[in-house]
Amino acid sequence: MIDLPTGIHVPDLVPLPVLLPLLGAALTLAFRRSPRLQRGVSIAVLAAVVAVAALLVWQTDAHGPQVLWLGGWQEPLGISLVADRLSALMLLVSGIVTLLVLVFAIGQGQAESEEEGESETPLTIFHPTYLVLAAGVANAFLAGDLFNLFVGFEILLFSSYVLITLGGSAARIHAGTTYVVVSLLSSALFLVGIAAVYAATGTVNLAQLAIRIGHLSPAVALVLQLCLLTAFGIKAAIFPMSAWLPDSYPTAPAPVTAVFAGLLTKVGVYAIIRVQTLLFPDSPLQGLLMWAALLTMVVGILGAVSQSGLKRILSFTLVSHIGYMVFGIALATEAGTAGAIFYVAHHITIQTALFLITGLVERLAGTTSLDRLGGLAAASPVLATLFFVSAMNLSGIPPLSGFLAKVGLLDAGIAVGTPLAWLLVVGGIVTSLLTLYALAKVWSQAFWRTLADAPAAPRPTPAGDAGDASPDAAEGGVAVLVQAPPRTLPRTMLGATAAMTAVGLLITVVAGPLYAYTQRAAADLASRQPYVTSVLPPEVRR
Repeated sequence: MIDLPTGIHVPDLVPLPVLLPLLGAALTLAFRRSPRLQRGVSIAVLAAVVAVAALLVWQTDAHGPQVLWLGGWQEPLGISLVADRLSALMLLVSGIVTLLVLVFAIGQGQAESEEEGESETPLTIFHPTYLVLAAGVANAFLAGDLFNLFVGFEILLFSSYVLITLGGSAARIHAGTTYVVVSLLSSALFLVGIAAVYAATGTVNLAQLAIRIGHLSPAVALVLQLCLLTAFGIKAAIFPMSAWLPDSYPTAPAPVTAVFAGLLTKVGVYAIIRVQTLLFPDSPLQGLLMWAALLTMVVGILGAVSQSGLKRILSFTLVSHIGYMVFGIALATEAGTAGAIFYVAHHITIQTALFLITGLVERLAGTTSLDRLGGLAAASPVLATLFFVSAMNLSGIPPLSGFLAKVGLLDAGIAVGTPLAWLLVVGGIVTSLLTLYALAKVWSQAFWRTLADAPAAPRPTPAGDAGDASPDAAEGGVAVLVQAPPRTLPRTMLGATAAMTAVGLLITVVAGPLYAYTQRAAADLASRQPYVTSVLPPEVRR
């Protein structure tokens, strides 16, 4: 146990990213009649989580993994929470995202209440549910055993079930049903995998499994790996298990869609990184993962190019860029893993920013259908600037962090040098160019052209949210009669979106130190020793 200059023991801070949001959720329920107190508690809690995560990033980088055993059981029977370089970085990035999206949601709720008397996002329900979601994400990142990882997934999934159906419209209930069914399927597979792992090894502790999995027969280990990868692949929306995402995310309120797009799939990617590096370092499935990465990139971006609705375009690009992360994991090299970690941190911020911008577009124009958008650059130059910067970053235009992340992955693929690795390199370049094309189409139609230049299109009929001239169902072609009048952009919403975009630019500014950090994290993951020796006492490691 390491002491800071203030006398605080760092392991005492490890559970705080989970405990603080749970306590905050209880307080916001107690303050349900006072929206101002709810807002204050939620912001204070998530700001504290960001501070704790930043401290853990510094401490894990300086002194190695920080471990806390819960329950007073003799190690390794208890529940362990483990913060290493990878999990600490994920905690920091996710904490920043949840905080800024919360500020956006508060601004949206206040604006809708002032204009319509009722918010699309009921804040009395939203605040405690949102904080529980943050706790589930943190628990998944800190989990030191498979069952606690399952618990983290279930906490965030149960809260996401509520968030995705806020408002109770038919479109949201329909999309929420799809999301719930897919999530329950992946959770059931994960639970079966945990049972199989325990039956084969007698433990679910990740550090212990890193030792015991190697003693299993290759066939048994392969079955266990396939079961876990399938469950995590569904959660991460890896092709061919990604069809559910573009139909589920766009129907939720803008802040919910933003945090889902930024974080939830990345928890699945994190689980794949952890399991592949710690439990299956010499995987026979490397080729299969490479094909999955290539198909996820290509099929996802082809889907984006074919869409005419901004939300669905971004949903398909989200799927596509998950392929880059799987690309780095599949290479099974330190350089590939470092590139994947850097890409995860970059993509969380950029994808969240783009979905927040989409929420502002919908508020300003009353629609997100490209056929009915135009003149946004003249209507709001600030919004146009935010979209342009984030779109170029996602597309990988130099010298932004998206370019640096892709270069790291392409270099790692070239270093491997196999025909399949070269095919992935080519697929990554093509995907990047098609991403630029898809987002340039959005810029050209929604921001650059005038409304007078837009082709006449039938107005859709609300099949989704009341008062929304372009419910997400409108992107699928359902007809609507009247377009909602243009509205102003509240400063709180615009400020949160600008801050999220600035975080993406900040990653560009600190790309050198951050990439060096991810390389150290990848080296730890490849070695496995820092994790195992920090978690298990010497007598258990024998």
